[in-house]
Amino acid sequence: MPVTLLALYKRPEGGDEALETLKRRYHNEHMPLIERVPGLRSSLTENVARHYAGDDIVMLTRMIFDDSAALDAGMASEEMKAAGRNLREIAPGLLTLVALEEEPA
Repeated sequence: MPVTLLALYKRPEGGDEALETLKRRYHNEHMPLIERVPGLRSSLTENVARHYAGDDIVMLTRMIFDDSAALDAGMASEEMKAAGRNLREIAPGLLTLVALEEEPA
């Protein structure tokens, strides 16, 4: 069963300029590293259009893996470690990262 790794990003301090810098570096630096992670089936980055409650989340990325074993292998890979180092530089303290599995009906 497919597993989703969901990355949620809070708004950085520094206004619109800081947000645009985050988005530019995220797409130009971080996502090319993520695309190399073994076992990654697909990814999709979306901007938050409206905010109703909770943390000020501005962007999220869905990363789909075939199953939990593929996710675990991807998370342990050198490619993911490189992506993590990059993310700590461009988005320190902004990330919430969770794995989602469908609940059987």
